[in-house]
Amino acid sequence: MKLTIAAALGTTLLTAVPAFADRAAVLGTYADIAEAKYEDSLTSAQDLLEAVNTLVDAPSAQALQSVRDAWIEARVPYQQTEVYRFGNAIVDDWEGKVNAWPLDEGLIDYVDGSYGGATDENEYAVLNVIANPAFTLSGEQVDAADITPALLEGALHEADGVESNVATGYHAIEFLLWGQDLNGHGPGAGNRPWTDYASGEACTGGNCDRRADYLKAATELLVSDLEWMVGQWQDGGEARAQLIADETAGISSILTGMGSLSYGEQAGERMKLGVMLNDPEEEHDCFSDNTHNSHFYDALGIRNVYLGSYTRIDGTVVSGPSLSSLVAAADAGVDTELTSKLNATMFEMSEMKTAAEAGFAYDMMLERGNEAGEALIMGAVDALIDQTRSIERAVAALDVKTIAFEGSDSLDDPEAVFQ
Repeated sequence: MKLTIAAALGTTLLTAVPAFADRAAVLGTYADIAEAKYEDSLTSAQDLLEAVNTLVDAPSAQALQSVRDAWIEARVPYQQTEVYRFGNAIVDDWEGKVNAWPLDEGLIDYVDGSYGGATDENEYAVLNVIANPAFTLSGEQVDAADITPALLEGALHEADGVESNVATGYHAIEFLLWGQDLNGHGPGAGNRPWTDYASGEACTGGNCDRRADYLKAATELLVSDLEWMVGQWQDGGEARAQLIADETAGISSILTGMGSLSYGEQAGERMKLGVMLNDPEEEHDCFSDNTHNSHFYDALGIRNVYLGSYTRIDGTVVSGPSLSSLVAAADAGVDTELTSKLNATMFEMSEMKTAAEAGFAYDMMLERGNEAGEALIMGAVDALIDQTRSIERAVAALDVKTIAFEGSDSLDDPEAVFQ
């Protein structure tokens, strides 16, 4: 079910009235929301796998579109979990399996001739596992006759230590569903034909049976990875246990995740960098043209963690004592300021999302000289930076240890981007 902007926010953008809470209760809410978000991500991934199985069993244009729709729906809860990355080592160590980006898609499947070939940085940039049932990788012969989750996870993902050799997760699946977006700054996402999964003479792109095997294996692996992460946040799970073991460190973890995602990761690496380079390849969901949603739900994840309230994909709400209440007790002015800035960010994200859904796609916004596009993106970037300053004030108000948020050259040393 696609959430409207209002439903996703769960509350009005202008009002948040937190109840007083102690630190242990706040950590409990944070963990409960994490569990709910990962459960929703798992449920959505299971729906995606069901659609994949239908496509594999009976390929058609409609079946491929259904899988694409399921993938986009699956991004809604998952992107809201990204605020858990930077403050929780268990999540950060795991995240690269499910959401690594960018990727050298030629590792997986055929690519357009303009993509180029192997590079000094990545010898396997055009390995094309789907077309090759056997190959040499890091000096070892690999038997890829059967494309399985174990092959993707054990032999291929980050092969030879190269981070862009992304063989698993949402973006590998995205590429297999849409193919490359060859439109540059023009309208349109990737346009992989459904016949890339057809049988016999109807097959396009070659190796349709192996492509189907790869898609199914990658989606099965995504489901199992999310099952594991759900367990980490359930009662007795390691992530929950680590969080609540030290209340001060736990509060620091929440703030670290909020500030690092807000500043270095989202404002910097995912948004400002693309504006500086004017590169459509700097989209987060570059194959599907879903980047506006990824950015929107990342920002929403920061907000719902602070306010202690998350609207699930079935419309129910998980809520409880919030970090906002702790900050309000320490310094009501800081809480009011931070809540207002989180709302301002969501307003900017909503403007960008609405424009994209009306046909002004994110890669079109990135085109050099497109003042309207740059204004939409930079409005959100500036709001994210502004809210980070208030997160820093919240750190001081709560008197937790000094936190170093993730940075980005695009924000901290712009000249280095072009060196």
